[in-house]
Amino acid sequence: MKSTWLNRTVLGIGLASLFSDWSHEIATTLLPGFLATMGVAAAWLGLIEGIADGLSSFAKMASGYYTDQLTRRKPIAVGGYLVTGLGTAAFGLATNAWHVLIARSCAWLGRGVRTPVRKALLAGSVTRETYGRAFGFERMMDTMGAIVGPATAFFLLSAFHGHYPTLFALTLIPGFIAVFCMAFLVQEKERTPVPYISFGESLRTLPPRFRKFLVAVGLFGMGDFSHTLLILLATQKLIPIYGMTKAAGIATALYVLHNVLYASFSMISGWLADRLNKGMLLAGGYLLAAVMALLIILLPPNLWILALIFAVGGIYVAMEETLEDSFCAELVSESHHGVAFGALATVNGIGDFVSSLMVGFLWSAFNTQVAFAYTLVLSLAGAALIWRTAQVRHE
Repeated sequence: MKSTWLNRTVLGIGLASLFSDWSHEIATTLLPGFLATMGVAAAWLGLIEGIADGLSSFAKMASGYYTDQLTRRKPIAVGGYLVTGLGTAAFGLATNAWHVLIARSCAWLGRGVRTPVRKALLAGSVTRETYGRAFGFERMMDTMGAIVGPATAFFLLSAFHGHYPTLFALTLIPGFIAVFCMAFLVQEKERTPVPYISFGESLRTLPPRFRKFLVAVGLFGMGDFSHTLLILLATQKLIPIYGMTKAAGIATALYVLHNVLYASFSMISGWLADRLNKGMLLAGGYLLAAVMALLIILLPPNLWILALIFAVGGIYVAMEETLEDSFCAELVSESHHGVAFGALATVNGIGDFVSSLMVGFLWSAFNTQVAFAYTLVLSLAGAALIWRTAQVRHE
């Protein structure tokens, strides 16, 4: 099973990530328009996403803790993919915004439950020397889903003339393929479950170096905003030059460039991670985030500078996500991978919430320079802490 890093389990998890992301990216792309047909205020979209993301973050922590105590983790992952697929398709049954809130929350609970389990299964299927490539492959496949999902949504809107119940029902096709891949391609090896201990004790058993790693990830994460804000930035800066419609189209094209580089550099980052110090490479990824913030603050926002900003953004996110997962797997014993990945996902979820809130607030209250100066400072602080953690070998 461990003779090569690209084994049946790694391939199955990669395909499950691709098809599941394909499914919910279709729904995410369609959701604003669907809510608009109900006459729902824009605030509802923020409420739906915020509550769903919060539930998902805490589900990741609980799932990671619980599944370390199980002999078999895979059924939890299969169930999580199934719930996500069904919850996403259930958008089409909604007639009020609160129906969408319930469906999205259910879908994201399933997503939260499966995430640390999937990562633990992935780490358990390869050797420590190939963690980088395995996690890089999974990130690449997931990002491919994020590229084809919106494109599929635009095609389906024309093909089915905006009939949203049919459109959301069609998300079941890639959603069920993801369930099939997890259920029938992924092979879980035998493991000895961790004896029952309290949640607090399970966190205290994690190595001090891992806890320092979490602090660094959390600090960086509080400045690592959602890159959909880059679309808003590009649109605002390009409207005076190209007009509203063309500016929006260019911003969307730049985001596609971002995701293509994200997918490509996920695999490159994984390959490098298996040959170099993972922590120092991750610090380099965090420094690239600081470079992106500097570009936004210092340079004139013309088309070529914005293309560079989106490109750097795609590359550093690929490094960040691939290396955080593979470094996490390296820092913790395999028997505690569930709670470790759950803790990492929860810290990232809290960071995502804080960062997007703070960057949005500073942008609205002051200007983009102040907002991205906040990002710059936290990126540099996170990079410095990760660098120090990477240099500590034994404690």
